[in-house]
Amino acid sequence: MKNFLGGVLVLMAISVTAQGAEFGEDGYADSDGVKIHYVTMGKGPLVVMIHGFPDYWYTWRKQMPVLAQDFQVVAIDQRGYNKSDQPEGVENYTADKLVGDVRAVIKHLGKEKAIVVGHDWGGMVAWMFAMTHPEMLDKLVILNLPHPQGLMRELRDNPDQHKSSAYARNFQKPGAAAALTPEALAAWVKDPEDRKKYVSAFQRSSIEGMLNYYKANYPREPYDDSDRTYPKIQSPVLMFHGLDDWALLPGALNDTWQWVDKDLTLITVPGAGHFIQQDKPDLVTKRMRAWLTEE
Repeated sequence: MKNFLGGVLVLMAISVTAQGAEFGEDGYADSDGVKIHYVTMGKGPLVVMIHGFPDYWYTWRKQMPVLAQDFQVVAIDQRGYNKSDQPEGVENYTADKLVGDVRAVIKHLGKEKAIVVGHDWGGMVAWMFAMTHPEMLDKLVILNLPHPQGLMRELRDNPDQHKSSAYARNFQKPGAAAALTPEALAAWVKDPEDRKKYVSAFQRSSIEGMLNYYKANYPREPYDDSDRTYPKIQSPVLMFHGLDDWALLPGALNDTWQWVDKDLTLITVPGAGHFIQQDKPDLVTKRMRAWLTEE
């Protein structure tokens, strides 16, 4: 009986440890007076993971424990979301400030550079971080967010992409936040228990802040960026794209290789939608870890 009880206690301890490891440790970085919340686990080279809309750090729950075997993984709440600060005003959500938040997290953790992973709006921030702070970037991983130049081209030239982006144009309108609720924003989450977590996170968030990403940064008609030059990406790039994404169509992926000066690995996944890290978590986690750890 004693041995049996001892075994049970050991199993309980392992279970508690595993549950604790799943969520890591909370922390906060200061980004010019804006508090950025993050969750971290593991040791080693730094991996910063950036969520999109409507989401929060928990979107990386399937990837974090596996990547933490080789890296210090840090998943942030972007400003406006969950436990991060929620400054008022569209001007506080411009790309330079969002990039500055990532830079602040890296510096806060005592690192000079990092691997940066971004999905959706987090992907936009990751692309822009790579362009503006190449000296701080080891590798870049992008999930379901084409290069800005490809997206702009498709918005201008592809009627299907223009139609699919109607929601983004609606989000740019005054008063758009009043039509959204935490429950509606979490409707895409498939697991009922996870959906409850999302509703709670969005109740803590600023819906107006979420839409300020679109108001401050999303392209506006007539989608002409002919006078803008994007610096080429100076780090290796891994891209995942769920081909069932109705918002960001895969045609925008064409020509990405022209905007990257290092090796580009593109993984397209049939049967996965916009939230590919949740639709196909095992595939994404396995392929991401293999790419990040290869010599």
